[in-house]
Amino acid sequence: MEIQYKLSDIEQVALKLVNNFETKTILIYGEMGVGKTTLVKKLVEILGSDDEVSSPTFSIVNEYKIKNEKIFHFDLYRIKNEEELYNFGIEDYLNTNDWIIIEWPEKIEPILFDKYHKINIKLDQKLNRILNLK
Repeated sequence: MEIQYKLSDIEQVALKLVNNFETKTILIYGEMGVGKTTLVKKLVEILGSDDEVSSPTFSIVNEYKIKNEKIFHFDLYRIKNEEELYNFGIEDYLNTNDWIIIEWPEKIEPILFDKYHKINIKLDQKLNRILNLK
């Protein structure tokens, strides 16, 4: 599915994505500044969390609470290799039934065994976002 949008349309975009998710593991790709964290903030809100969402660039993972579940939001930008993933216990997070949303997922994709969605966000020349969900 491809969606073209402006940041002002982010709520409708996130709602459409949540209604089309078939798994709770979401990988979000895109260059710096394209709106990955902005999308995650809206996804977390639509999934039912009142927690404040921020980029976990330095903490690597943030946890948000929703009814009877959690959302784990990862930012793997600073991760250099798979060994670092295992050093902070990535497998413990992946083996839950909670939501897993990962920004900069290139390092983790080779170790994922479960089904996941890929979201790729790009900017066009008019600064509209072009999102592809696979």
